[in-house]
Amino acid sequence: MTGSEVSPSFRLAYVPGVTPAKWVRIWNERLPDVPLTLVAVSAAEAFDVLRGGGADAGFVRLPVDRTDLSAIPLYTETTVVMIPKDHVVTAADEVSAEDLADEIVLHPLDDTLDWEHRPGRPANERPATTADAVELVAAGVGVLVVPQSLARLHHRRDLTYRPVSDAPASRIALSWPQEETTDLVEDFIGIVRGRTVNSSRGRRPSPAPAQPKGKHPDTGGARRKPAAGTSAGKSPRSGAGAKGGKRGKPRRRS
Repeated sequence: MTGSEVSPSFRLAYVPGVTPAKWVRIWNERLPDVPLTLVAVSAAEAFDVLRGGGADAGFVRLPVDRTDLSAIPLYTETTVVMIPKDHVVTAADEVSAEDLADEIVLHPLDDTLDWEHRPGRPANERPATTADAVELVAAGVGVLVVPQSLARLHHRRDLTYRPVSDAPASRIALSWPQEETTDLVEDFIGIVRGRTVNSSRGRRPSPAPAQPKGKHPDTGGARRKPAAGTSAGKSPRSGAGAKGGKRGKPRRRS
């Protein structure tokens, strides 16, 4: 089998917190002959995976370097603070960064939030990962501010979270290499944007074959024959032996 005959496939990268199941299901319904492979990547390595050909497209966290990558922003996440269930912060429905001023706010090395001024007090050491930071929160060492999807991903029965009103937000985007905007990438863009299967930018169904000239489309390609006992172009009401004109009334005899 030559390279040009290799069966097509699609590799989709995604960062922690993103759940691509809905889009994968639609892909499998529309393109059952093209297998989709999921590639789990960290937020930090996602762009190198795309540039290196490890995935055709990926769900990433903004910002994206538009020099060589394209991106379509999809949604913005709520930012929350993860805390033990018995923490004083749980008394409020929402908190501000100022409310965390006296807390040790953990700052993992894989943090995805772009802070101008981080709230609270820093820990002596930065946890290597968000998962490590969650373990420290459970141990009562500090609190952790993360996008809500990561709080859900690292859910624990002894922890909860509250929205932080003035924290920076994290945005999710679909990204892919600009020079590799293939037909399959366009198909996936259409799915993510909610286009129908027959939309002008989506994959179109095969067109119906053209009808040969002189063929009637409703009769399988053959012209309809005139009904028995009639001539083409003449009304079937005309009498077979009529000489033209209407038959007159018989004359009364004198």
